[in-house]
Amino acid sequence: MTILDLAAVLAGLLTVGGVALGLIGVIGTTKPAGPPSAATRRIALWWTGTGRSPRARRTRQAMTVGAVTGGALAWLITGWPAAALIVGTAIPGVPWLFAAGSAEKRAIARLEAVEAWTRRLADIVARGLGLQQAIVATTATAPQAIQQEVLDLAARLQATVEPVAALRQFADDIDDYTGDQVVAPLILHLGDRGDGVHNVLADISRSIAAEIEMRATVDAKREAPRFAVRFLTGMTVALIAYGLANPDYLAPYKTPLGQMLLIVLAAIYVVLMMAVRKLSLPPARSRLLRPPSDLAEASV
Repeated sequence: MTILDLAAVLAGLLTVGGVALGLIGVIGTTKPAGPPSAATRRIALWWTGTGRSPRARRTRQAMTVGAVTGGALAWLITGWPAAALIVGTAIPGVPWLFAAGSAEKRAIARLEAVEAWTRRLADIVARGLGLQQAIVATTATAPQAIQQEVLDLAARLQATVEPVAALRQFADDIDDYTGDQVVAPLILHLGDRGDGVHNVLADISRSIAAEIEMRATVDAKREAPRFAVRFLTGMTVALIAYGLANPDYLAPYKTPLGQMLLIVLAAIYVVLMMAVRKLSLPPARSRLLRPPSDLAEASV
C-alpha cells in the first residue's frame, strides 16, 4: 500500500467520523449528560484560560489561535520545526512577560477598591443598619474595580439566594486572599449576629490599607527586574525577526542537530525569563475560603 492509499484511507475515516459526530451533535444521544471529565475540563481551561471576564477569555482564545497560526506560518516559510515551536511560544509568551508589572498594578488597584468598600460598609453598619441592607446600600458608591461584584452580591441578597452562599460567591468573584479576609467575618456575623462587626471591618480596612502601602513600595523596587525582562525579550524578538528576514544568519541551525540545539537554547531562555518574571511579582497566597471546586476535588 502506497502513501497515497494510506492517505485516502485516513481521509475516508476522518470523513465518516466527522459525519457521525455531526449527527450526534444535531440529533443527540439517549445517554443523559454527565459531568465533564478531567481531560475535558483541562482542554476547556487551556482554551478559555483562567480569566473570569468574557474579554479575558476572548483574549486567551485569540492568543491561542494566533500561536497556532503563527507557528504554522513560520514552519511553512522557513521549513524549520524549531521555528514553529519558537514563534508559537513567543506569540502568547511575549505579552505575558511584558504584562508582569501591569498585573501587579491591577492587583493593587483591586486591593484599594476592596479597602474602600470595606471601610464604607463598616461606616454604614456602625449607623445601625443590618448587614444585608448595608451591603445593598454600598452599591451606590462601590469602587469601579469591584463594582460588578458588589452589584451581583446585592442582587443575590435581594433575591432568594441564601446569604452565606451569596457571600461565598462574592469571595469567589473577588478571588483573592484579602477578599476572603473581608468575607469571613461577614459569614461569621450571619451565624451569631453578634455586635462589633463594624469594628472588625474597620480593623480589616486599616490592615488592607497598610498592605497596599507595603505592596506599592515593593512594586516600585521590582521595576528593575521587570525592565530587564522587557529589554531582553525585546532584543530576542528583534533577533528572531532578523533571522527570519535573513536566512543566512541562522544557516548553522538548518541541520537536525542545529534544530535540536535551537530548541534547547530557546527552552533555557524561556525558563530563565519565567524565573526572572516570578522574582518581579509577589508570592501568591492561597485563599482562606476555598472555592467549591477545590472542596469537591478534596472530597474525592
